[in-house]
Amino acid sequence: MKKEKRMKSFSKALIYIVLIIITVFALFPVVYTILGSFKGNMELLSEGNRLFPRKFVMDNYKQAWEMANFQKYTTNSLFMSGMIVLGTIFTTTIAGYVFERGTFPMKNFLFTMVVSSMFVSLGSLTLYPTFVIAKAFGINKTLWGVIIIRVFGLNVTNLFITRSYIRSLSKEIDEAAKVDGCSFFGIYWRIIFPLLKPLIATIAILEFRHSWNDYLMPMVFTLSNPDRMPLIVGIMNLKSSGEAASSWNLMLAGSSIALIPMIVVYLIFNRFFIEGLTAGSVKG
Repeated sequence: MKKEKRMKSFSKALIYIVLIIITVFALFPVVYTILGSFKGNMELLSEGNRLFPRKFVMDNYKQAWEMANFQKYTTNSLFMSGMIVLGTIFTTTIAGYVFERGTFPMKNFLFTMVVSSMFVSLGSLTLYPTFVIAKAFGINKTLWGVIIIRVFGLNVTNLFITRSYIRSLSKEIDEAAKVDGCSFFGIYWRIIFPLLKPLIATIAILEFRHSWNDYLMPMVFTLSNPDRMPLIVGIMNLKSSGEAASSWNLMLAGSSIALIPMIVVYLIFNRFFIEGLTAGSVKG
């Protein structure tokens, strides 16, 4: 018995040690960025390996916000990410509802084909044809082009977890609504959608993270219109503008500003997040 207890204690200790190591590696870049954003530029260049600043320089954030135009970039990012999240919630939940509750020819085959696309990664190869199509519709010089493409591009992971979650909801709800005269999409809007709060929170976090950190497509779509650049593109643009040698403090301050919305969104939706990811695999 004592040997078994020792083995269990050793296993728990080993698990905690591994988790602590992973946490340190995961959090170190974030901590370094935040602490580095309070350093003077000369200290960053001469003592970059020092974690804590010798003197906290609060003016970095003011300069980044005003002089480096991060106020406009942040506003653009909030607009783009917010619209993508709202649009994706509706397109994904509608698609998941249709694939789960709808009856039409080759439904399962079509869903299998859509889901299988998540295993095919073409990377940036699709960027040029996407840009050509956007140019044909006249939306290649604005963030609206990115928003429309992301919303109607239908993230396969979101679709998969949405269908699984809706499958966990009893079909008796649909039948009762039909008796009361609800149409197919009436059931979605009045019955199913209000029951998807945990799922909506999950989609909101995943899609906000993806759209907020997106760089390549927003960069291409705003090359000719710098005033519409989102924050991530603005930070990288500062790095490649020739001012990087004298602006590392502004870049780190801008990166720290970019962390805040993600943390806020996660804190708001955190209690629904795990439930939304696991409900479909636990129920039904």
